[in-house]
Amino acid sequence: MENTASSIPSKMKAWVYSEHGKPVDVLKLDSNYDVPQLKEDQVLIKVVAAALNPVDFKRMLGMFIHSDSPLPSVPGYDVAGVVLKVGSQVRTLKEGDEVYGNINEKGLDRPKRSGTLAEYTVAEENLLALKPKNLGFIEAAAIPLAIGTAYEGLHKTALSAGKSILVLGGAGGVGTMVIQLAKHVFGASKVAATSSSAKLELLKSLGADLAIDYTKENFEDLPEKFDVIYDAVGQSERAVKAIKEGGKVVTIEPVGELAEPAFRFILTSSGAMLGTLNPFLENGKVKPVIDPRGTFAFSQTPQAFSYLETGRVTGLRRVKPLTHV
Repeated sequence: MENTASSIPSKMKAWVYSEHGKPVDVLKLDSNYDVPQLKEDQVLIKVVAAALNPVDFKRMLGMFIHSDSPLPSVPGYDVAGVVLKVGSQVRTLKEGDEVYGNINEKGLDRPKRSGTLAEYTVAEENLLALKPKNLGFIEAAAIPLAIGTAYEGLHKTALSAGKSILVLGGAGGVGTMVIQLAKHVFGASKVAATSSSAKLELLKSLGADLAIDYTKENFEDLPEKFDVIYDAVGQSERAVKAIKEGGKVVTIEPVGELAEPAFRFILTSSGAMLGTLNPFLENGKVKPVIDPRGTFAFSQTPQAFSYLETGRVTGLRRVKPLTHV
């Protein structure tokens, strides 16, 4: 791969939608899409791998239309790739650097129209970090939005050493990260998590001390209560019944009613946060969980969205369509 700015074309292949609807209906491959223009604080990235998140198809369905960017739009938040060109105000990154990150600082506040499901994308320097040395591009692309959501939510609950936590939806993209961060970064004394029967062993392998089969048990009926509950599935009404007095419930579902005292937040992405967590990724304490059926070729992006929409995907970044590996 050439990394010189002179080799950058003006056009690229990109998956684009120009109207709202189901991804399989509205997502089209455009082989003559404009390569995004670089701003002074941004870098141009040759996309090696990208990832899908539920927010991508929810945007396509028009669920956030009042705060979304105008159409047409290229979806995609997470990226891993190689820096091809840097803006004049970029100070730490340089051409040839292997980077990863979530290119939208505020995911639901006018996200970039030129996302990561394309041959090239741009991102501000402060949203990116150097790719962990021990991870390939596919693994790295699977991480940013999920690990950022997990980390920020845990930080907002003030989880600390000696406290207990229950993770609802522990086998999902965010849930798998919450378990690992709670255990290895925040030092929780006990980590419990829910999943279906088939995924209980996965929860334990990630560090869960108690794996709860939600098809057989109601977590709110357990005699044990928790200091923190991280709700990744939208069950705040049940969650508040399982916290200790003074405990906290955080949910990441962007819509719907909340039961007091649960609260929600929308991720603010940061390259500095990724840099802080890179040592835990590089020493293997925290690792991406890739669904065995969840890697798709760039040409199969619509099929990747269809799989993501089933809600049955295990682990990080749900689905990772590749571009040019």
